[in-house]
Order: sequence, then structure tokens, then C-alpha cells
Amino acid sequence: MAASVLDVIGNTPLIRLRRASEETGCEILGKAEFMNPGQSVKDRAG
Repeated sequence: MAASVLDVIGNTPLIRLRRASEETGCEILGKAEFMNPGQSVKDRAG
């Protein structure tokens, strides 16, 4: 449990997308935006 909402901003967990990673031979990660206090939704590729 975080003491303040400020303690969790900027620490969005990443989830390894296993099947996509195996099929492409690359490590593909997705941001678990639902874990953010504001539940911001953005799509980015990098």
C-alpha cells in the first residue's frame, strides 16, 4: 500500500507479452495502465 498517490506515479508495471514475444523473437512488453491511479491510456510503440 502506498502512503500517497505521488508514490505510485511513474512506476507503471510492465507485463511481458509471452506469446507475441515468442512468435517474433523479440521481448514485447505492455504497460499495465490499469494499475495507474489516474488510469491514463496511451498507445506507444518504441
